[in-house]
Amino acid sequence: MRVAVIGLGAMGMGAARSCLRAGLATAGCDLRPEARAAFTADGGTAWASPDAIEQGTEAVLLLVVNAAQTEAALFGPQGCAQRLAPGAVVISSATMSPDDARRLAAEAEARGLLYLDAPVSGGAVKAASGEMTVMASGSEAAFARAQPVLDAVASKVWRLGEAPGIGATVKVVHQLLAGVHIAVAAEAMSLGIRAGADPRQLYDVVTSAAGNSWMFENRMARVLEGDDARRAEGARPVQSAVDIFVKDLGLVAEMARGLQHPVPLASQAQQLFTAASAMGHGRADDGFVIRVWQALTGIALPGEGGGA
Repeated sequence: MRVAVIGLGAMGMGAARSCLRAGLATAGCDLRPEARAAFTADGGTAWASPDAIEQGTEAVLLLVVNAAQTEAALFGPQGCAQRLAPGAVVISSATMSPDDARRLAAEAEARGLLYLDAPVSGGAVKAASGEMTVMASGSEAAFARAQPVLDAVASKVWRLGEAPGIGATVKVVHQLLAGVHIAVAAEAMSLGIRAGADPRQLYDVVTSAAGNSWMFENRMARVLEGDDARRAEGARPVQSAVDIFVKDLGLVAEMARGLQHPVPLASQAQQLFTAASAMGHGRADDGFVIRVWQALTGIALPGEGGGA
């Protein structure tokens, strides 16, 4: 099967390599020369523009930032839709609003393409091991056509229905929880530090008790090490940046506004991520939203050797 993966970022690179390991003829697409070089070193082919992929490609997996990038990569002047085989499947995995998912699905179907509304979770680690979670909706034909790719990149595929937009809805709700959990983890850690608790002991207690969450355990471990993933040359790539939650919690607010459904916790969390971004930390690991509290209170963060 000929597959193209558009976006060789933290998750796209792992997904593309997983497709290669599964024996799929995989091309990657990314504007960054270093990303293309890394993928070709693994045995894949790589292009700077989506319209350069092989004619007759049977599946395209889009792991870009948002709906606008997805639309451009598919249907823009340099989009790949014209290069896809008739009946090829579009696997749309960027986090976007349900309305955007439905709109893109309609455009794909009008061009004779299948469309799977298929946002993902799991981060760079799960993408690299081919163990992402996929929250997908689409026709039986779309699922069947996408199956070789889904088998390669995911350990769990949720089939959420036939209507495009359901996958996007579930992902937006998931991001509400993820963003609020990260923000409250940072608030709790900062309060403990401000009150004089040893942050490593605080971490050990919380992660062994009922107040723990996956986000506290994962993100505050990075805070303890002062590892915001963007400082040192050759440091690990950021897996989920502050700016991702500025965007994704904005999608939560947009969806909730359309439904006249209040989301006060999500809205407050978005303001905290927006503040961190405005302070210059938009590209930092998202757990470093804790720097908002650092700036307000002057606390010293572990591994950084000083306050704001």
